[in-house]
Amino acid sequence: MLALRTTVPLVLARPTRIVERNMLVYRHSFMVIFSGFFEPLFYLFSMGFGVGALIGDVPLGNGHTVPYAVFVAPALLASSSMNGAIYETSNNFFYKLKYAKLYDAIISTPMSIGDVARGEIMWALLRGSLYAIGFLVVIAVLGLAGFGLLSSPLGLLAFPAAMVVGFGFAGAGMAATTFVRQWRDFDYLQLAIMPMFLFSGTFYPIDAYPPALQAFVQATPLYRGVHLIRALTTGTPDATIAIDLVYLMAMGVIGLAITSRRLSRLLQS
Repeated sequence: MLALRTTVPLVLARPTRIVERNMLVYRHSFMVIFSGFFEPLFYLFSMGFGVGALIGDVPLGNGHTVPYAVFVAPALLASSSMNGAIYETSNNFFYKLKYAKLYDAIISTPMSIGDVARGEIMWALLRGSLYAIGFLVVIAVLGLAGFGLLSSPLGLLAFPAAMVVGFGFAGAGMAATTFVRQWRDFDYLQLAIMPMFLFSGTFYPIDAYPPALQAFVQATPLYRGVHLIRALTTGTPDATIAIDLVYLMAMGVIGLAITSRRLSRLLQS
């Protein structure tokens, strides 16, 4: 029992040192953290309100329809969480791993490779959560202005749902980065992220696709995040949101496991 009591705090405390280190690095340039937050926000104003004025209401299924801005906003919230997690676990993580040799120094301390992986996941999740908070503040302000982008009390669960999205992409993004050999390899990552952003039901229902393509889109991680958050903010949840949660949590856990194994090879070879 004593061993358990002393081990659990260390498991939780050691990864937070990575978070503290990253916060110290960004303390004089904290606005850099929010750089990826603005892109979905611009899409909300240009597409949600601009194009939305021409479209009107959008069907959600089961007889439900919502204004176009209400349809787009939760998808962009999911995209904000994805951006925060991916930005931190791709270029930044790669630089610290390959060039700064930060983790070689860290594992010479009592911290383990698992601590490094968990700490960087926590930091990426924090960045994604900051994006989500910023986006939710904008939605709340617009709601006070009469736009009503949250049409259900379940919208209060949008933030923890966005954190689940961030965790899934943080794990997957970091695992993918451990296989990157040079900077230009990140072009392949963007080749995956951009189509997901455009075609995962972000701007229109996937009913517009042929059935085979709908099945493919439903298997992508961003669609699962969009579906989860949209169901909450529009008050139309069903049993399939359990699939969303399991999918995204499994993606994060598996990504974390792959990252730990890959870092063991890269740092101890």
